Amino acid sequence: MNSGTAIDADRKEILDLCRAYFKRHKQVPPFVAGETYVPASGKVMDEDDLSQLVDSSLDMWLTAGRFAKEFEERIPAYFERKRVKGLLVNSGSSANLIAISSLGSPMLENFGLKALQAGDEVITVAAGFPTTVNPILQNGWVPVFVDVDHSTLNALPEVIMAAKTPKTRAVVLAHTLGNPYRSDVLAKWCAENNLYLVEDCCDALGAKIGDRAVGSFGDFATLSFYPAHHITMGEGGVVVAKDVKLTRVAESLRDWGRDCWCDPGQDNTCKKRFNWQLGTLPQGYDHKYTYSSIGYNLKVTDMQAAVGLSQLDKAEGFIAKRRENWTKIYTGIASSPLLSEHLQPVEATEGTSPSWFGFPIHCRPHLNRNQLTQFLESRKVGTRLVFAGNLIRQPAYKSANYRVHGELKNTDAIMTNTFWIGVHPGIDDQRISYILEQLEAGVKKVLGL
Repeated sequence: MNSGTAIDADRKEILDLCRAYFKRHKQVPPFVAGETYVPASGKVMDEDDLSQLVDSSLDMWLTAGRFAKEFEERIPAYFERKRVKGLLVNSGSSANLIAISSLGSPMLENFGLKALQAGDEVITVAAGFPTTVNPILQNGWVPVFVDVDHSTLNALPEVIMAAKTPKTRAVVLAHTLGNPYRSDVLAKWCAENNLYLVEDCCDALGAKIGDRAVGSFGDFATLSFYPAHHITMGEGGVVVAKDVKLTRVAESLRDWGRDCWCDPGQDNTCKKRFNWQLGTLPQGYDHKYTYSSIGYNLKVTDMQAAVGLSQLDKAEGFIAKRRENWTKIYTGIASSPLLSEHLQPVEATEGTSPSWFGFPIHCRPHLNRNQLTQFLESRKVGTRLVFAGNLIRQPAYKSANYRVHGELKNTDAIMTNTFWIGVHPGIDDQRISYILEQLEAGVKKVLGL
């Protein structure tokens, strides 16, 4: 047996043992009502995930490598993008940071595009997650907050359009909890008005508007692979740009700000490493150490990418299960006279097919949301609020420079009355029945019935 064959045989033996280990020791224990916690979010892993993780670790290639390359090649298809690669980063928050910061990169001028300048305005919402908005502030731009539609948790196109001023340069919005906003309508309007559009799809892998995927309309789309999300690699995220020009800009920001685009461990991809003359650097200065952006190092390890690839193979099943669970909970609430009177589920945006991250519920004003969620948690049903509620009421934004267009009436109502429960693939019919039972018990308890 030659050395290559021996290595392959040893690797196979190790991976077979890993799969057997997972099946023997990592199975989810049976559900016990009242004892087993039903989390609002959670990962679903199998022996393939462990096997692929160990497979990558055997390479001892600790930065991005063959698994990252394959993931970056495959993920654009989920956004119906061709001729571009995805850019893996270490979190969904970093994905937003790179996508949004790219709008201000001086490199845009190389492609005939105009970069955002200090004081420019970016339209967004306060009813969301902080790191959708933070890069706007971190770049010295001004977020313009608009209210959201109460029934869908998303800003309506007409409200976004009404907030535009001569200072407006971009729109940055998340598809809230997997429920799409009409980015198709906004993309057309943005193009007509020379505005950038960033679609934060971190909660919305697989969601569609008509027959097109969310993330296929904007200049950038982002995803998160935190364990709560549709697929996971533990920590991780990805940026997918609409074309190779914007991909180059974002890649530079991700990779220290360098002008070079060589993969880790590679040199001279451009075939003229010592023949460039950029800025006021001397002729032939090493391209690997030439910087066109003020950037970061936000790459992932190949071990993370390996898990992500395994999860990606199961993504369609995960998405289908989330939709199935959402429908069962929705039907359960609608069929209960008590629950339908006192709870109002969030509705899918018209013309879309959500890929639900959670099941958001409005409590009617007479029903105390905090008392209900505390009851549910005491009965082992996990709950979450709609992230920051109203960002401008958070301590971190007390001195932030922002503008509010109109009133944030619905945003405040969501902050006070809305929560969500889980629909992730780890929730089965037993757990759904238990969730519905505890919702009934909780409403009765809070109302003193």
